[in-house]
Amino acid sequence: MDQPAAAETRVNPYSWYVLGVLVLVYILNFVDRQILSILAEDIKRDLDLSDGDLGFLYGTAFGVFYALFGIPLGRLADNWHRVRLMTTGLGLWSAMTALSGLSTNGAMLAGARVGVGIGEATAGPSAYSLISDWFPKSKRATALAIYTTGLYIGGGLSLGIGGFVVQRWNAAYPGGGPLGLVGWQAAFLVVGIPGLLVALWVSTLREPLRGQSEGISTPPHPAPFRAFGEDLVAIIPPLTLIGAFRRGARALTTNLAVAMLIAIIVWLLVSIGEPLAQWTAVGVGSYAVYSWASTLKSRDAPSFALIVGNPAFIAIVIAYGLNSFVAYAVGFWAAPHAIRDLGIDPARAGFTLGGIGAVAGFIGVTIGGVVSDRLRRTNPSGRIAVVLFGALAPIAPVIIGFLTTDPAVFYALLFCGQLLAATALGAAGASIQDLVLPRMRGTATGSFFIGTTLLGLAVGPYMAGRISTLTGSLPIGVISLFAVTPIALAAGIYAYRTYPLAEATREARARAAGEPI
Repeated sequence: MDQPAAAETRVNPYSWYVLGVLVLVYILNFVDRQILSILAEDIKRDLDLSDGDLGFLYGTAFGVFYALFGIPLGRLADNWHRVRLMTTGLGLWSAMTALSGLSTNGAMLAGARVGVGIGEATAGPSAYSLISDWFPKSKRATALAIYTTGLYIGGGLSLGIGGFVVQRWNAAYPGGGPLGLVGWQAAFLVVGIPGLLVALWVSTLREPLRGQSEGISTPPHPAPFRAFGEDLVAIIPPLTLIGAFRRGARALTTNLAVAMLIAIIVWLLVSIGEPLAQWTAVGVGSYAVYSWASTLKSRDAPSFALIVGNPAFIAIVIAYGLNSFVAYAVGFWAAPHAIRDLGIDPARAGFTLGGIGAVAGFIGVTIGGVVSDRLRRTNPSGRIAVVLFGALAPIAPVIIGFLTTDPAVFYALLFCGQLLAATALGAAGASIQDLVLPRMRGTATGSFFIGTTLLGLAVGPYMAGRISTLTGSLPIGVISLFAVTPIALAAGIYAYRTYPLAEATREARARAAGEPI
C-alpha cells in the first residue's frame, strides 16, 4: 500500500476515544427516549391514556420538535463549537427526562417529552459532524455504525432499567414512595439525573478542525448565533411568516397557501375522528420543514442544492425514514405486547427485550457498517444496497414474531428482525454525509433525521397504537405498518441508481450554486 493510501485509512487513538464518549452520549440519548416503552402500561393506567395517546407521547410529542429543532441546531453544529452544543443539549434532555418523573397528567408528560426532543436534536448533527472530521472517508461508515450502536444499547438498557426500577419501587412503596412518586416516575428520575454528570465529561472533548479528514479548509462562521436565530425564524411557526415576508410577496403568498393546504388536510383527518393533537403536530412539522427549505434556498443556495435539491439525498431520507416508520413502532410496542398479550411481568420483559435489542442492534448496525464500507470499495452505491436489505429482511421475522403466542418464539424472531433492520442505519448515515461538503454536515444530518422523525418516529408508533385501538389487536397495529414497504423500496432503488453521479458531481454542483471552492 502506498503512503497516501495508508495515511487515509489510519485513525489515531484520540479519535477512538472521542467515538467512545459519543457512543455513551447516544446510549443516554436512547435510554431517555425509549424508557417510555417499558413504562407504558403503568403510565396508561395511572394517567388514563389510550394506545393512541401512548404512541403520541413516545413518537409525535418528541419527534416533531426533535425534527423542527434538528434543522436550526444542525446548522448551529455546522457554524459553532460542536462539543459545546452537544454538552448543552445533553444537559437539557437529561433534565427534562428527570422532569418527566414529576408528571401527574398526560399534558405534563407531553411537555417534558417536547423538551427531551429539543435537547436530543443537538446530538445527532454534532456527533455525525465530529465523527466525519475525526475519521477518514474510508472508515466513516464503520465509525458511524459503531456510534449508532448506542441507539440499541441505550434502548436495551432503558427497558432493563425501567422494568427493574418499577418492580422494585412498587414492591417497596405500594402506595407511592417519597414525594408520592410511583415506580414509573422514579424510573424517569433514575435515568435522567446521570446525564447531567456525563455532560461535564463531554465538555472536555477537543473540537477538531472542520474538514480536516478531507483536507477541505472551512473558516469559522463570523456570527453563528445570528445565523441560528435566522434559522429559527425560518422554521418555527408563526415566525416562519416573517421569513417568508422578507423574501417578498410571492414567497409569502406561497407560504400561506401551503399552510392553508396543510390545515385543510388536518381538518379532514380530525373530521373523520382522528386526534387533533396528533395531526396538528404533524401538520405544523410539515409546514415548518417546507418553510425552512424555502428559506435555505434563498440564504444558502449551495446547501440547498446538495441537500433539499438533491434527488438522491431525498430518496435516501425517504427510504430510511419509512424503514424507521416500522422499526420505531416495533421497538416501542414490543414491551407492551409482551406484558399485555404474552403475560410477561415488566421486570422480566424489560430485561429480556432490553438484552435482545442491545445485542441485536449492536451486531446488526456494526455488520451493516462494515459490509457497506466494503461494498463501497467496488460499487459507489454499495451502501444503498445495505439500506435496501434493511428494509426487506426484517419483514418475515417481525410478522411471525408478533403473531405467535409463544414468548420464546417471539423473543427469537424479534432478535432476528431487529438485527436485520439495524444493518441499514450506518450505511444510510454515511451515504448522506458523502453527498455534502464538510460545512454542511450538521445541516445534512438534521435533514436526514426529518425522515426518521416526521416519517418514522412521529407517525409510526402512533399509527400502530391507533390501529391497535380501532382493531383491539396490538399485533395487527404493528404488522399493518409494513404497507409502506413498497414506497421505501422504490425510493431506495432510485437512490441506488442516482447516487454515484450525485457524489461525483458534489463539488461541481456546489460551485455552480455559488460555493467558493
